[in-house]
Amino acid sequence: MKKIALSTILLLASLGQADTVFISNEKDNTVSVIDSKTQKVTDTIRVGQRPRGILLDKSKTQLYVCASDDDTVQILDIKSKRVIANLPSGEDPEQFALHPNGRELYIANENDALVTVVDTVKRSVLKQIEVGIEPEGMAVSPDGSLAIVTTETSNFLHWIDTKTKKIVHTTLVDQRPRHIEFSKSGDKVWASSEIGGTVMVVDTQTKKGIARINFKIPGIFKDQIQPVGIKLTSDGKYAFVALGPANHVAVVDVKTYKVIKYLLVGKRVWQMAFVDNEYQLYTTNGVSGDVSIIDVNELKVLKSIKVGRYPWGVAVIPTN
Repeated sequence: MKKIALSTILLLASLGQADTVFISNEKDNTVSVIDSKTQKVTDTIRVGQRPRGILLDKSKTQLYVCASDDDTVQILDIKSKRVIANLPSGEDPEQFALHPNGRELYIANENDALVTVVDTVKRSVLKQIEVGIEPEGMAVSPDGSLAIVTTETSNFLHWIDTKTKKIVHTTLVDQRPRHIEFSKSGDKVWASSEIGGTVMVVDTQTKKGIARINFKIPGIFKDQIQPVGIKLTSDGKYAFVALGPANHVAVVDVKTYKVIKYLLVGKRVWQMAFVDNEYQLYTTNGVSGDVSIIDVNELKVLKSIKVGRYPWGVAVIPTN
């Protein structure tokens, strides 16, 4: 019997699925809803002012949305498509990360040099942690033991013990770190530096850099290459890096740390998210006001979909 590639099986399985993709539109104060099967916008939801970070809760029934200019994280009910509550997030929340326990939300407060930890059940602040200047990127390790925040002006990764809620280490990275992403096993952290134009890979145990990835796109000035969002495939094969005003997504071989391809997307690409089985990747393109869809198996851009003004964050609700 002829063997069928796993990628083909996943693609065939995906054809009947319709994941729901949510896009936060920073300038419109809305969230666009996209059906991944039809690849069309099906709804637009009004939310708070300047929505940026957006993520799914553990029950997959609610979304958390950073309404940065309202100084709150809003809870959006997926079924009713309405904001049902506000969380005490601290000032200017931009990015956040949910602990694997589904209860503790770690929020970067850019203007206050703080990380606010919120209990999403009691809807109360558990702790505020002083960090460096302009915190933005936020991630929690797969085992829940560590939280990491980037500080854009200080150029640090601050490692926080989630039990004690205290900083246990700082790692210096390149200029203006924006986003961090743990590997699936949690043994490595990928950190993008927007002005430095690099991505650093850091060993979680030693908390030291083990690789620095540089980018070079023919015909594009070096200062336009500004890495922001990062997404890693769960099979450990690819890292996708959004390169901001360079209008490209870099595809990196995770084993060699070498760039193998650049994909042209919309203008000023910010953040990214996979659909449920990772056969497609959605990117938010702020200046062009659209999202691009990348075929992960073929490493090619399929199409772009118009959304609101300055799309920033993206979250995917799986079919099941």
